[in-house]
Amino acid sequence: MENRMAADDTLKDKKELALETIRRLKEAYPDADCTLDYDEAWKLLVSVRLAAQCTDARVNVVVEKLYEKFPDVDALASAAPEEIEEIVRPCGLGKSKARDISACMRMLKEKYGGKVPDNFDELLKLPGVGRKSANLIMGDVFGKPAMVTDTHCIRLCNRIGLVDNLKEPARVEKELWKIIPPEEGSAFCHRLVWHGREVCTARTKPYCSRCVLNDICRYHLQGEESQ
Repeated sequence: MENRMAADDTLKDKKELALETIRRLKEAYPDADCTLDYDEAWKLLVSVRLAAQCTDARVNVVVEKLYEKFPDVDALASAAPEEIEEIVRPCGLGKSKARDISACMRMLKEKYGGKVPDNFDELLKLPGVGRKSANLIMGDVFGKPAMVTDTHCIRLCNRIGLVDNLKEPARVEKELWKIIPPEEGSAFCHRLVWHGREVCTARTKPYCSRCVLNDICRYHLQGEESQ
């Protein structure tokens, strides 16, 4: 009974911390959104696959050339993976990314009539689409509850104290669903990306002195090592 009560108290504390974190990040980054450029759902699918181990800025440049040659789902579905690879090579992992994009577009064309499904489980069936990509599509394209646990989200949530020493994206996502209001999840994760790039950085020591969370963040208050 005592252990259960302690767990309930911990969850309550994390929910309160989450709500205050959301409030402050909203004030700091009111216009935060996805940093991948797209105007159609299928293009976001392509971009998020190319963004693996590559910057969003580079992806945004590369896809312009890709769409000049292959302007729609049908064109990409008909393209040989080698043709796609030639264009997307600057994003790294060109062969595997081109293969996934080709297979994904073919499935969209053949099974979904060229439309991106708005169902999470159906999205996961698409080649090259994992939980991160599926959540991004669900939140940004369809406006449904989503939790994008990318590297920024994982790093910051551990530092702040919203999760405890968790590194696996699926486990972080599961814990965040317990404390983040569903309607806030997508925007919250985008704001973590912005904050992670500007303040709570990965490659340098966090700039705690100018962080809007420094008086509630576990990393700063307890002097913990980077998660």
